[in-house]
Amino acid sequence: MVNLAYLPSPARGVWHLGPFPLRAYALCLIAGIIVAIWVTRRRWAARGHDPDEILDIAMWAVPFGIVGGRLYHVITDPELYFGRGRDPLRAFAIWEGGLGIWGAVALGAVGAWIGCRRRNIRLLELGDALAPGLAVAQAIGRWGNYFNQELFGGPTTLPWALKIDVAHRPEDTTDIALYHPTFLYESLWDLGVALLVLGVDRWSRKRGRTLGVGTLFALYVAGYTLGRGWVEALRVDHANHFFGLRLNDWTSLIVFAAAAAFLLWQRAAGRAADDRRDSVDRMP
Repeated sequence: MVNLAYLPSPARGVWHLGPFPLRAYALCLIAGIIVAIWVTRRRWAARGHDPDEILDIAMWAVPFGIVGGRLYHVITDPELYFGRGRDPLRAFAIWEGGLGIWGAVALGAVGAWIGCRRRNIRLLELGDALAPGLAVAQAIGRWGNYFNQELFGGPTTLPWALKIDVAHRPEDTTDIALYHPTFLYESLWDLGVALLVLGVDRWSRKRGRTLGVGTLFALYVAGYTLGRGWVEALRVDHANHFFGLRLNDWTSLIVFAAAAAFLLWQRAAGRAADDRRDSVDRMP
């Protein structure tokens, strides 16, 4: 069966300005970081804070996040870089792809904590301002996988299938050209998570309801991990498995459970705060 409609892969992912390569993967990451900082600055200012504080914190969080993302990828897939026939120096080749979001958020949070300590800011309060911008940054960053022709799903005949060049296809399906564009699925999901966080934030403010500090960031984490779970299940790239699931699926489950528990706890605390406030308002 021949597909009449499909998404073409880009002809190239690298352009050269003289001796300097411009890699689409890096440009997508940089664009995502810029958008996240811009969104967070606006939200931080709307909360009555100095938006320049976000730039100071980003100077710590961004490099920590990039290092953490790469470390997570290399640690969880060491066989790609170490052992017979492998080149350990490729572990530093970030432009080839391979940044684990879990390591990026974890070590990025350490960098953000350092920046917050220097500015006397609560980390969770920053997280609430950052959450939608971070989701949008991930949505933009996923397009780097598109240019690298990586992290796609299994074969499909859907009209939005992604055509992959022979050099990038799995060894057991080199005769199949069309695959699930999981980069696009996750990008759209991330945008939906950003809208969800913004919607809940706006709804709570209109209703005069109290959202505990960290609630919006936990909502982003729960929403993202929920989507990452089903997108991960579609992917056919190399991954280590444990008890039948990819490692990233287990990470998604654990992080989702932690975020959901935090949300339930904050919901109970928020209701108690609202009840106390309402009882005070009713006092003669």
